[in-house]
Formats: sequence, C-alpha cells, structure tokens
Amino acid sequence: MYSIFAPLDANEPLPRELVKEGRRYKTLGRRELAGALWLPAMATVLVLASWGGIHGVVVLGIILFMLLVFVVFVVSGERKARLK
Repeated sequence: MYSIFAPLDANEPLPRELVKEGRRYKTLGRRELAGALWLPAMATVLVLASWGGIHGVVVLGIILFMLLVFVVFVVSGERKARLK
C-alpha cells in the first residue's frame, strides 16, 4: 500500500470542505438554545395574554423583559467559555 499511497502528513491543514463539515456538527450552545426557545416562549406569552385579557402595553413589557433574560442567558455563558 505504501508504494501506491504516500503516508499522510500530520502537519498538513484540513481541506476547506472538512473544516466546514466539522462546524456543521457543532454542539448545541446557549445561543442556539435561546434562539430555539425564544419563539415558543413569545407565542406562549401572547396566547396567555389574549386568553387572560391583559393590556397590550403590559404584554409588550413582558416580551421585552423575556428578551432581556434570553440575552443575559447567552452573554453569561459566553463569558465563562472565554475564561477556559
């Protein structure tokens, strides 16, 4: 086999396609989790607010507060990851 194929070089960088494929299988992080939960949480607030007859300004405040909580959740996780 070695007469036909040369051994692989350990210092050779990966081709661009393999680098892209490695990024595709990235684990689920805080940013992705917050992004996936944002829309169902907002829809739940809107449905409960319409069912309960809550005023629109209060609902807007709840949605903005929920957005702030998701942003703080994402940023707090990134800070810990940078320290490693």
